Amino acid sequence: MEDGRVLSGVGGQYNFVAQAHALEGARSILMLRSWRESGGEVSSNIVWQYGHTTIPRHLRDIVVTEYGIADLRGQTDATVIERILNISDSRFQPGLIEQAQKAGKLPKDFILDPRFTQNTPERLRSIAANYPSLFTEYPLGCDFTTEERDLLRALNWLKSKLKLTEILELGKATLDAPDPETFPEHLQRMQLDQPQGLREELYQRLLLAGLHNTTGLTG
Repeated sequence: MEDGRVLSGVGGQYNFVAQAHALEGARSILMLRSWRESGGEVSSNIVWQYGHTTIPRHLRDIVVTEYGIADLRGQTDATVIERILNISDSRFQPGLIEQAQKAGKLPKDFILDPRFTQNTPERLRSIAANYPSLFTEYPLGCDFTTEERDLLRALNWLKSKLKLTEILELGKATLDAPDPETFPEHLQRMQLDQPQGLREELYQRLLLAGLHNTTGLTG
């Protein structure tokens, strides 16, 4: 931990990275989402300082986020920082740049390449919508039925609405939910086709709202 306490080991992460540097022609590739959301708060997974680092700086190699690929092996600190900024979410780039400048790792007049200042979820969704054949939901295939795929999208939608800023929208969506006859197979799969009591009736309405908002079907 950041205060020096050790709760557990780090598994084999370090060993995999070290092996990639030891083997001829091998590379270490770390993949992560550039940001996360918890309790309605959005924060960056790319940070200036982190107390649980397992990979020493001399073993940094390739890092991949949803915004691109950064090749870091053998680069200077300034180049590493700039390349990481290029694949970070644009909502957090100004803060990261400011921290790097305060530490003397980037010049005071540093300006991020404009090509990388539009790293936003909205832009990614727009790209995916324009090229649907390149961004299929399950590129490697899946064993889910059509109803199960619909349910996964609906449940993820509901999860995104379970925060204070979205609760009114969720309440309205629940009131406007379609009739159960619109999604009989989906409700049966979740054992909500015959709700027992107020709790299950609420669950049914929530699920119907999620299905309505993610499939476009109406009752």
